[in-house]
Amino acid sequence: MGFRCKSLLCLFLLVWLVFLQEASARQHYYNVTRLRSRKLVSGCNLFQGNWVLDPSYPFYDSSGCPFIDPEFDCLKYGRPDKQYLKYSWKPDACSLPRFDGVSFLANWRGKKIMFVGDSLSMNMWESLACMIHASVSNSKTTYVRKSPLSFVIFEDYGVTLYLYRTPYLVDIVRENVGAVLNLGSINGGNAWKGMDLLIFNSWHWWTHKGKSQGWDYIRDGSTLFKDMDRLEAFNKGLTTWANWVDNNVDPTKTKVFFQGISPTHYEGREWNQPKKNCYGELVPLSGSTYPAGAPPAAATVNKVLGMMKKPVYLLDITTLSQLRKDAHPSTYSGEHPGNDCSHWCLPGLPDTWNQLLYAALVM
Repeated sequence: MGFRCKSLLCLFLLVWLVFLQEASARQHYYNVTRLRSRKLVSGCNLFQGNWVLDPSYPFYDSSGCPFIDPEFDCLKYGRPDKQYLKYSWKPDACSLPRFDGVSFLANWRGKKIMFVGDSLSMNMWESLACMIHASVSNSKTTYVRKSPLSFVIFEDYGVTLYLYRTPYLVDIVRENVGAVLNLGSINGGNAWKGMDLLIFNSWHWWTHKGKSQGWDYIRDGSTLFKDMDRLEAFNKGLTTWANWVDNNVDPTKTKVFFQGISPTHYEGREWNQPKKNCYGELVPLSGSTYPAGAPPAAATVNKVLGMMKKPVYLLDITTLSQLRKDAHPSTYSGEHPGNDCSHWCLPGLPDTWNQLLYAALVM
């Protein structure tokens, strides 16, 4: 009897230990993916798939959308081909729900949505505004463009789409040595509070050098640097952002997304065509993988999100965007002289980013 009780006790302790280990693993998974795990709804990874021709695309006509900047308005500035408008993203294991602007407005009635980041955030913000506008073209809107805060209000629904321009997320501070990128300062975050949905983005400006560099020095704590490894700086700055989210966001009131790293297509060697860039590219890459693999910044984003306490959904658009070497403004931009292989035409790829955002919210 005594031996049996001891055996039962041991069994109980063993089961309890396994439970604790699984709970610990689940907590780690919660921290790493949380909302991000919803891309695996019904076993479906929304971001694993391929591009297919779809005659029902695009979602809107650029000439009918009042929110598109000249730098993204490729058709207006002479792009002759239109097949790039006709591709939809098809996940391997499921179908994406079709974006429904009226449903989106109804679900977010009276709510505030903010895109925070650089010009890729602006690309996505303008896309979402156009997609919604196409569904309710007769609805009254208020449209204000200022720096750093712009917004579109769909008055009949009380839905506001904000854009807060801050390419590094952390602050550039004026010191006696000049403009200083302070990796530990994020006072701009005061403008992000009170939102119902936040979509963050940063990376491209971290790589800029020379005249396009936005600062003179980098501050890391008490130390001032003339320069430092840009990926290391990005990691430190993104960690400051992650701490801000953990300390300031209430997940019961605010959903948080991070817009994954948007790729460029200046180097054809990345897709095994070393003499090419995005200029003249008319079709996406076939298949579901990119020859060069993911950019190092994507690993940094995964690492930082994995250490966060609050749930953040990674809108993992990197690979599917890498396949779209055909979707950039190239020389058909109204504001960027030369060859723009960084931003994206509208209508175009950012519409798919927003369709994925929509799917993540409704699935």
